[in-house]
Amino acid sequence: IKKTAIDLFSNPSRTGYTTQDLINNELGYFYKIKPDIVTILIGVNDYVQGYDTSYFHTNLTDILNQVQGGMKVKTNIILITIPDYSVTPAGKNYARGRDVPNDLMVWNSIIKKEGSKRKLAVVDIFPISQKMKDDPSLVCPDNLHPSAKEVKLWADLIEPEFTKLVKQYY
Repeated sequence: IKKTAIDLFSNPSRTGYTTQDLINNELGYFYKIKPDIVTILIGVNDYVQGYDTSYFHTNLTDILNQVQGGMKVKTNIILITIPDYSVTPAGKNYARGRDVPNDLMVWNSIIKKEGSKRKLAVVDIFPISQKMKDDPSLVCPDNLHPSAKEVKLWADLIEPEFTKLVKQYY
């Protein structure tokens, strides 16, 4: 069995980034490091900032086309659904009269369909993110973002898919 060292790179993302920000500011980092495995969790800020599903889908498609185009193994991408920020104490401040959970389910269906079409793993963190409503320890002190405890729950869901992809290098 071939053993390979695994280098983990930091996440270049920024709070508030949209899909367009990822395209403009993060894809260069991707091309520079040439990763073997990529995780993508994007879209909540497109929704918060009022973009529609068509805009999101177009940009997500562009992102996936570019990322897959730069990878040796085109299916070494894990897509992660958008969490339900509306259940956090500050989340209601960003709802603007919209039905956030139902809307995000539609947005997440776009992610799932793109993943299925491209034979990519999709990890659905939406249901577990809704537990932030009843457990304050899952929310950061800013009352909006997930705490480290919540992110660990997400990581626990992502880990099996990541392990499947890593095994091809061992």
